[in-house]
Amino acid sequence: MKARIREAIKTDLQTVPARSLAAGLPGRRARGGLLTTVGFILSPVSWWNDLFINIPLAYAFGALFALISRDLFLPAMVVGYWITNLLGFVLMHRGMKDLLSKDGGEGRRRRDLLVDISVSIAYTVIVVILVAAGVLRLPAEYFP
Repeated sequence: MKARIREAIKTDLQTVPARSLAAGLPGRRARGGLLTTVGFILSPVSWWNDLFINIPLAYAFGALFALISRDLFLPAMVVGYWITNLLGFVLMHRGMKDLLSKDGGEGRRRRDLLVDISVSIAYTVIVVILVAAGVLRLPAEYFP
């Protein structure tokens, strides 16, 4: 069985033109498109994503830590929010590099990472204000 699988893989690789292998895997552009899409959904680039994606994910993250201690809700929510935003930016940049570059892209530049972190911090300040104002609360506080 293993020999058949190895032979099938070898045959498949022989059908791929050499220049495609040199430029990266044939599915690099598909992977880049998928990474860019998921990154866009997680990043604060779209107007709807915070309301429907990042804040609910961060809220769930905070609520899980609130099971340990209520005092952990806000800090964990902030960390969860940062994680979703930064992950979104990183995935978007990596995906775009896969889509646009011929060699699959080199590593990210430091400036790109600093921009990602700065935008994420700005959005985080807004979320902290919403929690401090009582707009975002623990689930038990919504349903007494």
